[in-house]
Amino acid sequence: MVQLIHEILDSSTIRESPKWEDGNKIRDGVFKRAPNEMTELAAQWKVAPDELERKTAEMINAVVYFTGGAQKPKLNKHVKFDFFYMHSLNSSIFFSAFLNEKWLSVENKCRLLEWKGRFDLAMYASRGSPEPLMEEIKNYEPKKPEQDWSGIIERVDNHPDDGHASKLIRALAHGEKACQPYEGESDETFPIKRDMWLKLGHMAIDSVEIGGPSWVRNAGFDQAWNDVPERARL
Repeated sequence: MVQLIHEILDSSTIRESPKWEDGNKIRDGVFKRAPNEMTELAAQWKVAPDELERKTAEMINAVVYFTGGAQKPKLNKHVKFDFFYMHSLNSSIFFSAFLNEKWLSVENKCRLLEWKGRFDLAMYASRGSPEPLMEEIKNYEPKKPEQDWSGIIERVDNHPDDGHASKLIRALAHGEKACQPYEGESDETFPIKRDMWLKLGHMAIDSVEIGGPSWVRNAGFDQAWNDVPERARL
């Protein structure tokens, strides 16, 4: 799935299909200006019954990759998470739950995961396809580096929010557990690993506590970052 994200970045047709002025950037952008290209690319994400658990973790990792990495250091903007990407991440937790549901057949679990991955790819393209910047995650300096997950969770529990931030941090903490069995896999397939998960948790809580808009909408477009506070300067 990460490879398909990179193929979107390499495709000017898909990458440039959404416009800032589009009301619905999937319907009026991606599937209006690049329907065949997007469909052909997304169709490559397939899930076989014998790889269901691994593909679930792969989907989670890929969504975290483009959600956490969609930052704007060139504009000197503080870390923020895209509101639309966040929903792809927050909903990923349910696909781990589906694995244990006996009322769902294996074939339907595969089909649901295929639909989820394909929609995530279209969602990624629809917000301007920002390049996932791994250094923004690896080099992040938390506001409270001494805190582990319990400290982050306590902070988000006390944060005045409508629930989006809590679900984001829950999904990140879950993603660490879901992807842990695949820590030894290639970075090309599972780029998010080890201490990056906790750093992403810090990024999430710091981003909503810093003030300004809690989220950016359409992170690939510079206009989306206009009201985001600037990073501290040396």
